[in-house]
Amino acid sequence: MPSHLHPTADVSVRPAVPGDEAAIAAVQLTAWRAAYGDTLGAGALDMLDEAVVVERWRAAIAAPPAGTFHVLVALAGPRLVGFASVAPVPAPPNAADQTPGGVLLALEVAPAQQRSGHGSRLLAAAVDALRADGADQLVTWVADGDEARIRFLRTAGLSPDGAVRELASGPGPDGAQAVLREHRWGALL
Repeated sequence: MPSHLHPTADVSVRPAVPGDEAAIAAVQLTAWRAAYGDTLGAGALDMLDEAVVVERWRAAIAAPPAGTFHVLVALAGPRLVGFASVAPVPAPPNAADQTPGGVLLALEVAPAQQRSGHGSRLLAAAVDALRADGADQLVTWVADGDEARIRFLRTAGLSPDGAVRELASGPGPDGAQAVLREHRWGALL
């Protein structure tokens, strides 16, 4: 059968533009609830003010904190289904022979759109943006128990480097203070 008779998905990644912030916030909150709702408890995630999340994404898109801060969005046709954001990590002081790296601050895909290649396209675009800014490495943080993200990052060539951090995240399922434990992953670019 001729190839023109097999329609392909209209998928793409582009820089975020003003007007994307509400869709980005919706994807982020939906993805977080799906990934962390059991770990943190619904109460912790329900305390997030969606209007504040939208405003923070609006600011990140319209007035990024640095020229090398990027917000990228994944589209399925005209619909925003995922996003990523990256920022520079300066080289350590007295490290004249090291170039800066970058941190993947966020990469989320709407749960109904996961496993469709959007995450891979976002990660590739994020790496391209960091390389264009002179970065030679990428780091990101992964929550304990996020097996889907661990599999995704491992297949993309990232690995844990041993660094761990704990973040207080509000009341957990039992009412006690919930703590989100994260491990740093990275790769050379």
